Amino acid sequence: MADTTAHYGDLPADASVPPEEMRAHRRSYLTFERLILFSVLHIALVLVCLALAFLGDVPLIAFLLGVAGTLVMFVGFVVRGTAPA
Repeated sequence: MADTTAHYGDLPADASVPPEEMRAHRRSYLTFERLILFSVLHIALVLVCLALAFLGDVPLIAFLLGVAGTLVMFVGFVVRGTAPA
């Protein structure tokens, strides 16, 4: 099966799109990608906490894991988001 992934350097040069617009588009795409990743991870965390609370019968641990996990994800994504790319 052929590799169909396109990389930034592989794209043909388009004279009608200025480089600063391409950089802005790439930044917004990466921001959106991080938002989707955060959303998926947070949904997984909530499902794990619900399973612990109801099926595992340990609601206090589930609550603490949910709050701590959310805070850790916020801090992690903020720190990772401010790192130079």
